[in-house]
Amino acid sequence: MTSEASMADSGGPGTALSWRVEGMDCASCVAKVERAVSRLPGVRDVRVNLMAERLSLLAEDAGSGAAVEERVRALGYTPTRLAAAGSAEAGGEAAGHGHGRAPHPDHGHDHGHSHDHDRHGPGHAAPADAHGHAAGLAHGHDHGAEEPPGTPWWRSGKARLVFLLGGLVAAAWLLSHLWPAASFWFYLAATLAGLWPFGRRAVALARAGSPFSIETLMSVAALGAVAIGAVEEAALVVFLFALGELLENVAASQARAGIRALVALIPRTAQREGPGGAPEEVPATALRPGDTVIVRPGDRVPCDGEILEGRSALDESAVTGESVPVSRGPGEAVVAGAINAEGMLRVRVTHGASDNTLARIVRMVEEATASRAPTQRFVERFARWWTPAAMAAAALTMLVPPLLLGGEWAVWIYRGLALLLVACPCALVISIPAAMASGLSAGARRGLLVKGGAALEAIGAARRIAFDKTGTLTLGRPRVTDLLPLAGQDRREALRLAAAVEQGSSHPLARAILAAAEAEGIGTLPALAEAGAVAGRAATGRVEGRSIAIGSPRHAAESGAPLDAAAGAATEALEAEGKTVTVLLLDGRAAALIALRDEPRPEAAEGLAALRRLGVETVMLTGDNPRTAQAIGAALGIEARAGLLPEDKLREIRTMAAQGPVAMVGDGINDAPALAAASVGIAMGGGTDVALEAADAALLRGRVTGVAELVALSRATLANMRQNVAVAIGLKLVLLVTTLLGITGLWPAILADTGATVLVTLNALRLLAWRPRDA
Repeated sequence: MTSEASMADSGGPGTALSWRVEGMDCASCVAKVERAVSRLPGVRDVRVNLMAERLSLLAEDAGSGAAVEERVRALGYTPTRLAAAGSAEAGGEAAGHGHGRAPHPDHGHDHGHSHDHDRHGPGHAAPADAHGHAAGLAHGHDHGAEEPPGTPWWRSGKARLVFLLGGLVAAAWLLSHLWPAASFWFYLAATLAGLWPFGRRAVALARAGSPFSIETLMSVAALGAVAIGAVEEAALVVFLFALGELLENVAASQARAGIRALVALIPRTAQREGPGGAPEEVPATALRPGDTVIVRPGDRVPCDGEILEGRSALDESAVTGESVPVSRGPGEAVVAGAINAEGMLRVRVTHGASDNTLARIVRMVEEATASRAPTQRFVERFARWWTPAAMAAAALTMLVPPLLLGGEWAVWIYRGLALLLVACPCALVISIPAAMASGLSAGARRGLLVKGGAALEAIGAARRIAFDKTGTLTLGRPRVTDLLPLAGQDRREALRLAAAVEQGSSHPLARAILAAAEAEGIGTLPALAEAGAVAGRAATGRVEGRSIAIGSPRHAAESGAPLDAAAGAATEALEAEGKTVTVLLLDGRAAALIALRDEPRPEAAEGLAALRRLGVETVMLTGDNPRTAQAIGAALGIEARAGLLPEDKLREIRTMAAQGPVAMVGDGINDAPALAAASVGIAMGGGTDVALEAADAALLRGRVTGVAELVALSRATLANMRQNVAVAIGLKLVLLVTTLLGITGLWPAILADTGATVLVTLNALRLLAWRPRDA
């Protein structure tokens, strides 16, 4: 949980403040800002989001904001204060910029049958501002005026510094061949021009609690080189360091490009129907739930909504990753950013600009990249100890050989200074978050949403994945196939009463019974009183003064209304055909059997087979009866464990988790305890609030094959992380040996660090081209 909402829950008085911070382009920048701001009095709960370029905190005094801005500027970044949640300014922000919590649908009464009709409350995701995510480029660390968002990298302050230093170094090199005496002053000018911004930042960081920063290492090494007369190498050190920061800046911009592309999918204007029905052009940010908009052929849908009139094929590939246009008609949902390929549509707005699917996806990606994976936390802890230890080792290298072994002071001071630069942990620190950010962005582009690095790691590590049945392995759209009245009960009357007790429920089986009643021409249903549920077993209530329950045969037996031999035989026959049987109880007596069938998803068998090829075991956990579960399991090639209540599923997940990482895949509404208990919970769904917020990951396309794609993406990201760490550490070890042996000096040391940073960043950016076919 991030931003103001999470801080409000942290306890104690305080004012939630937030800024957009320009210039952050790596995990080291995040750590510097967090550490510096956290040391200010009256400030707590400091959160820095690299991808959103956002700083959030809780201040005991609203006046602390000035001190925060002064401290951040001293570090070389540019803070811009953001409007508070709920303010007039915040209220009309563009998609992805709002603060509001996404509304949650009312799921009706809780009830069970044998198919887990239990429900849990709305998701707990906190609102998170994404201000500034569309800003484009991050800017230089050098203190001063920043360029407007979207400025090309070569016009940034950081690029200007690189051009200045490069020009001075090039001029000095030419003069060394024409006028050697003058070249010294050009090299010295280049060194001082670079040390001015970097040295100021090193001092600011030391005062803010980060004395062992890379700026400190570089500044000490450059000044030491000037002191021993190696002014050419000092100039090269500051030039290569500035070049490395510029390259990090460009890489950070590329990593943010995916988020900017999502934001760009929302059109700036919409055709909203006015009071007289005539369309009027308004900003898309002005749309509110309940408005009606006109979407013409070729237009992008400006909002999440429901089609009132018209039918068309919609290209949702940019949002869900679904490459084939999907047909939508009246009563069906559309998502913001989809392209209307054919007919004219009238759409009722269901979510405002700050709460539509794209805005929530953007927030999820930004929050996910802000969270730290276990591997990243380990690397950051390692780096905090590594840098001071490396400085101590460099000091020993300078002092011990001359004092104890008779070595030359100039030689060993030079090698110690080079060792300082070799010890820079930048490449190692950025290796993990760069890979994670690219992996998360690549997944989001294809409808695979993961809430942070920890979840992404866990998905790839899972060797067993449990699936819910209804709505997950099956379509979630069952239909009534048989209705057998018992004890002389009238068939139509039984259906009328069953529908009455199910009204208001959103569970697939309840909707199937309601649809059957509508198809039978049953009109207005009688009022339902005392609606209730027996979790995982039945829905209950009183209709026209009669006590009614509809649930599983097991519930009927436990309620003292067991089925007779004929009804029991009919139940077994229906279940053997893969149908789910529910029993209607009237005043404690079995009155009818209602059989329903939910067909497996067309791609379910393919998705499960893909998981097996990846070496992942699969199991189906369902509250359905064993015969029905076995019939579906056999058709899909998956082990079926049936007759499970919510607490039984929870126990199964805990048992599997004790043997190793396990993932649980559900529909985001049911199975909340099991989803929470698994190492990682994956929600199926087409962008609903619950699907996006209830679990650790969500599949927007709602396909079982997406689970295999998630596993493949996770493993590709983990492999990329290992490659990055190997490159970062491997180059350091090589340079460490060659530096101590005197083979390499100052400029190869900083070049190796810059080169390693560039290599791991470029390797991480390869993940942006990841495709689901890799699964």
